[in-house]
Parts: sequence; structure tokens; C-alpha cells
Amino acid sequence: MRSVMWVLIALVLLGVGAASAFQVRGALEREREYRAAPVCATVPVTASGCVWEQEFTVRSAALHRGERGESPEAELLLPSGKPWEVTFPRTEPVLSETEPGEKVVGVIWHGQVVEVRDAEGRRQQTSDGPVGWPQDRLGGALAGVSFGLAALVGGVWPLLARGEPRHVAAAKMVRRHGIGLGGTAILTLWAQAANDWPLCAIVAIWAPLALLILVSMTAFALGALRGDLDGGPSARRDPQPQVP
Repeated sequence: MRSVMWVLIALVLLGVGAASAFQVRGALEREREYRAAPVCATVPVTASGCVWEQEFTVRSAALHRGERGESPEAELLLPSGKPWEVTFPRTEPVLSETEPGEKVVGVIWHGQVVEVRDAEGRRQQTSDGPVGWPQDRLGGALAGVSFGLAALVGGVWPLLARGEPRHVAAAKMVRRHGIGLGGTAILTLWAQAANDWPLCAIVAIWAPLALLILVSMTAFALGALRGDLDGGPSARRDPQPQVP
């Protein structure tokens, strides 16, 4: 049952990873379109591909920290008094220090507020912002596919080698290292986002780390097959004769 569970987990991860991989190109194109968008000559009446900076007054801000399923959000007021609700993927760096009554500038693109800038010039993407989505999708693809493949091998292997404890131990080593592969991809994504590195930095950092994990995975799996990890015959050494 445990092996079957790992196979199911692997299929879900591979599906998520594949979906993220297919979305990288579209996210890149959308971000490039946004960065190349011209400034609107006048206030856009309908959704437009140009960008417009609009001043808002913060009516309320809710961080929702520790609340599952709730995104950080804020209610902004136009000069006319019309409310505009926006959500954010995270609370930093603008939303966490925003107070009711403060003035902020919102960047409007295709009829959505995609970015908010405070009086100190700090910028934060909203949930509709296109910047950063390619990195998130690439990190999700690396994490899902690498962990999913390792989980699939580690789940199917015991099913094909029933009654072979060493093969079961080797499969366990593969699964454990698969967790390391996926976790390293997520940590690399966080490092890239925190330091504002280019997209290629994710692959450049993750690839050598993943190679080291794969080498370790292979070594531990071979050790398990030889019995080095369970005290098998090959792991025991004949005692040296005592010289009187």
C-alpha cells in the first residue's frame, strides 16, 4: 500500500510539473508584453494593452497571515470614491506596511491593477501582475518533475521486486533523495526571488546541486543493493585473527 501511495503521489507531481512546464513560455511572453507596453496617452476607459499609473487611497488592508486559503488583500479607492479590490501573492514589501488613508500608485494594465507602489517608491506585484510568473512556473516544473520521477521509480521498484528487502531499501533511498531534488528546486526559486536574479539563475544553481543529489542517490541505492545499509553479509567483515 505504501508503494501504491508513492506511485499516486508521483503521478500527481508529474502532472503538476508538466503543467507548470507548459506554462513557462506563455508566462514569459506575457511578462515581455507588459515590460514593452507603452504608457497610455489618456486614462483608459476600457481594458487596454498600454499601462496607466493611477493614484489610490488605501481604504483597508488585510494580511491574512496564518489563514489558509486567504490571500493578502487591500481595498483601494479611486479619487471618485469607487472601490477597487486587489489581492497579492505575498505581504512584502508594500502591503505589510500599508495603513488606511495612505496614498499609493497602482499600475493598470489590461483593466487590472498589476502593481502597487508606495510613497517610498517600493513596488509590489499583485496577483494579476505578470512579473515573476515565469520563475514560479519554472521552479514548479523542476520541483514537480524531479520529485515525481524519483517518487515513481521509488514506488514502482518495490512492486516489481516483492520479497526483496534490499530492493525495497534501495527504492527508499531513491524516494528520499527525490524529496531533496524537489526541495532544492523550491529553495533555489526562493533565493532567485529574494535576490531578483534572472530566470536562467534557477537552472544554473539547481542543476549542479541536482547532479550531486543524483550521485548520492546512486551511491546509496547501490549500497542498499549490496546490503551495506542493513547489515547484510557484504556489510560484515570477518574478524582479524588475534596475534598472540
